Amino acid sequence: MTIEERLARIEHDRAIRDLKMRYLRAADAKDPAAMRECFTSDAIIAFEGFPEFRERDAFIEIYRELGCAEGIFDIHQGGTGIIEFISPSEAKGWWPLYFHNVNLSERTLTQLGVEYEDRYVLRAGRWLISESRSFRKSCVIQKVDADGGISTIAFGKAPGAFGDLAEA
Repeated sequence: MTIEERLARIEHDRAIRDLKMRYLRAADAKDPAAMRECFTSDAIIAFEGFPEFRERDAFIEIYRELGCAEGIFDIHQGGTGIIEFISPSEAKGWWPLYFHNVNLSERTLTQLGVEYEDRYVLRAGRWLISESRSFRKSCVIQKVDADGGISTIAFGKAPGAFGDLAEA
């Protein structure tokens, strides 16, 4: 690999890392338009506990409905990822994530340990997410009563679907 190719690889690696952080920041900022710009139009989005999406706009609509609702506060704290280039215009990535959710209407606090497996494509000089899958590794869900008392209702394994406490 020439020095120019190595430099291009470093620049592409950085662009993918910035892309992932833009996605996470858009999620925290409740910014569906910015989130939409992170994905290809035909992206596969399969987050454990949610339905699988085969195009970005259906995913963005569900995000707008659930993630942008009044009284929902999220933090998506991404860890250091690993990027592997498949070709000059395709890459894979693995990312750890700490997710924290405050839901005022349900009076719950949710913490998840998550791992993302992504695929990226270079289109018109921009890296985009073409596939994103997430797997829940750990879960703590707590209920806050009217007096501020906290009880733990899920500890360890996450319920079947996000927000479903019946299985917790």
